[in-house]
Amino acid sequence: MSMEIVRSHLSRVKIPGPSTRIFKQECCVSFDTPVRLGSWKVYELEDACFKPLFTKSEGGLYIDLNSFLAFGKDYVAWNFEKTGNPLYLHIKQTGKKIGEDRPSKKPTLLAIGLEGGFDNNEPEYDETHNIVVLPEYITFPFPSVQLPEKIRMTVDTILRADGAERKEQVAVWTADKKITSAFAENLPQIDNGVTVPPSGWKCSKCDKRENLWLNLTDGMILCGRKNWDGTGGNDHAVEHFKETGYPLAVKLGTVTADLEQAGGTFSSISCNCSLSRISYSFISDVFSYSEDESVIDPLLAQHLQFFGIDFSSLQKTEMTTAERELDQNTSFDWNRIQESGHDLVPVFGPGYTGLVNLGNSCYLAATMQVMFSTRSFCSRYYMNQHLKSSFEIAPADPTVDLNMQLTKLAHGMLSGKYSFPVSENEDTPSSETSNATKEQEGIPPRMFKSVIAASHPEFSSMRQQEENVLGSFDASSQTLKKLHIGIKTLNDALEFFLHFLDQVERVNSRHPNLDPSRCFKFGIEERILCSSGKVAYNKRNDYILSLNIPLHEAKELEAFNKLNVEKNLEGEDVSSKEIVRPRVPLEACLANFAAPEEIHDFFSTALNAKTTAIKTAGLTTFPDYLVLHMRKFLMEAGWVPKKLDVYVDVPDIIDISHMRSKGLQPGEDLLPEAGADDEVQSSEPVANPEIVAQLVSMGFNQLHCEKASINTSNAGVEEAMNWLLSHMDDADIDAPISRTAQGSNALSSDDRSKVDMLITFGFSEDVALKALKATGFDVEKATDWIFNNPQASSPTDMDITASSSNPAQVDGGLPDGEGKYKLLGFVSHIGTSTQCGHYVAHILKEGRWVIFNDAKVGVSTNPPKDMGYLYFFERIIP
Repeated sequence: MSMEIVRSHLSRVKIPGPSTRIFKQECCVSFDTPVRLGSWKVYELEDACFKPLFTKSEGGLYIDLNSFLAFGKDYVAWNFEKTGNPLYLHIKQTGKKIGEDRPSKKPTLLAIGLEGGFDNNEPEYDETHNIVVLPEYITFPFPSVQLPEKIRMTVDTILRADGAERKEQVAVWTADKKITSAFAENLPQIDNGVTVPPSGWKCSKCDKRENLWLNLTDGMILCGRKNWDGTGGNDHAVEHFKETGYPLAVKLGTVTADLEQAGGTFSSISCNCSLSRISYSFISDVFSYSEDESVIDPLLAQHLQFFGIDFSSLQKTEMTTAERELDQNTSFDWNRIQESGHDLVPVFGPGYTGLVNLGNSCYLAATMQVMFSTRSFCSRYYMNQHLKSSFEIAPADPTVDLNMQLTKLAHGMLSGKYSFPVSENEDTPSSETSNATKEQEGIPPRMFKSVIAASHPEFSSMRQQEENVLGSFDASSQTLKKLHIGIKTLNDALEFFLHFLDQVERVNSRHPNLDPSRCFKFGIEERILCSSGKVAYNKRNDYILSLNIPLHEAKELEAFNKLNVEKNLEGEDVSSKEIVRPRVPLEACLANFAAPEEIHDFFSTALNAKTTAIKTAGLTTFPDYLVLHMRKFLMEAGWVPKKLDVYVDVPDIIDISHMRSKGLQPGEDLLPEAGADDEVQSSEPVANPEIVAQLVSMGFNQLHCEKASINTSNAGVEEAMNWLLSHMDDADIDAPISRTAQGSNALSSDDRSKVDMLITFGFSEDVALKALKATGFDVEKATDWIFNNPQASSPTDMDITASSSNPAQVDGGLPDGEGKYKLLGFVSHIGTSTQCGHYVAHILKEGRWVIFNDAKVGVSTNPPKDMGYLYFFERIIP
């Protein structure tokens, strides 16, 4: 066919530059890919049931040669209608057959996408390319010398470029490379007659026989640090360093010259000792306490020989730090979350589409599965929102539009289009009874993750935060960046849920009646009873009801404590098979929320003095969907986070009608608003002694703790800790507390800049300062505090004001109804600590419980309702 039709549209063709975003792995309005057939299986409604139909689509992606956006076969015409761009590069991939005898490689490097690291398991494809002219779909093969040079240059650039999808998804993770210790070359070694035996080691200060470290200066054998979950050592090695300053230690059992045992992870060390001049390669775990990280000791052989150790004869008996992390990552398998030891039966079809783990996205997958199991989100983004209409109103680049990507995700998850068992032969569709495989591919929510995370620095990265460490190791959490597959801290599912609803509310702000996030929002009212008999009411809106777990209400608590004591005396850890976990009924957690709480040092405007007040809380509205957040973590000494190993017995139906707040009652008198004199007196800097005592018990300086408490208005230990950690290097941190310093004049330059930032947002200086003090000088939390405290603009202090705000200002227009709910689903955290683990969701669908574990979806025969972290309840409509 003549090339004239192509030449006539050359003005619409662009040649992409180095910074141009090119999409070529996924359709921007669907989950079609160059290899994924657009409709392997669709569904028709027959006798009130979805019946599978097999229809084979041509597949492939069409890349717009003007915008470089990609579209599936069924959607490329929409783009032509919207933009008029007629020229497209059609890419279609066909999978190559891989021999069944190809051995799977065991990872030996803490990395993904690197030789020796985790295998990305990406199949290989044969690719075909054509130039297509719309609307007639006239096709020209590529490459072809007959095509205009501009077309050839554009297509060549597209094919050579990395797709924007891959650029936005970090493709390679690797652990930090070890440095050579600065202490190795001139390390002092004390000749105190110590000779280390080849085996049978034991800690010199306790009975620990595992996780032992040999100090390379004096030959002391001591146990390593205690892990986040209480396992590991007793901190004797690090305590020895603090006492002596001897910097280097090697983990016993990790040194070997046997490359077979080393598993390929080794360092090349030359032995220059008098016994040998051979170059050995061996694995070892050396830690520098002074440098606070794992290091390389190039003279390790010499240092070991000093204590009579011939490393060439040592046998490896323990995992190194990296190997333990690799083991924990690779062992995270579907079988580990099977219930009652039985295989889960996979399910397919509409509403049963899995989400591919993008690497550190299990929290997103679990949360979104529950979101799109609610009527509100299904209606907003699926039943009442067509893909084409969303695309038509989207900006020129639909990949950055949250409304478009939510609609895309909803249709991908709920239509059933991508929920079918993967066939071994991609040219033949699978049937329900096929034994070829029991899993689906799932859909990767790349574009949605990119959009929703754009305004959140933590979620926009796929690398774990530096302080979030994994597994058992004797190293500082601040110096190791760990690879993980779906591993995040315990707070991430909750934080993502709140961030997601916030973004949905913002994008629907012009049409609040369409905002599906409102189905989760409710009002909370706190009543403060002063010893004068007068009251104050404070109101706010929230999306979650966060509940403490009262362990004193637990069953089996006595047996739990007894077993722990016995094992600690024996120097052993409690195994998972024999552990007795406390059980707390959900009713006790709800009662604890509503129970009266004493507020010490409450400044009463009625008494014009500090006193003790009683605070109670209740709900002013009951949402359509009630989310309960179980606070399964606590802070131990040293501000170490620990996950509570506790079960919460959650019934299928709850009634919280008794938790409705009654508001101001007849005969109650409100506390008077504070006057100018009261304001001056109440603002005199006095630290809360309880907050100070808790911080001091963690090892912090008394003066620093008092300043932290004062500068956060005694808001709490967490707020004071946040302020303390961010002001440790202040020049005046050791200066005496000024009893007359008040307001913004007493602020550090850093805090002053935060006040100025809030002022630029339109808030007054007084309100900005009040909010920052109440939140530990966290700008984001301070902003939320202002919005959640509409009375904050009054001249009164946060703990002396009586709120007389109109309820309509706080909870007006929110959904409300009866307080009886049924359990819809829950998100669970699998893992022994706040620092590692995995999220899965269990959802009640069509009368049966279904587990969603990333891309795997199966019937749950025994849902672990007592192990949830976030519980989602749906109101029962009578």
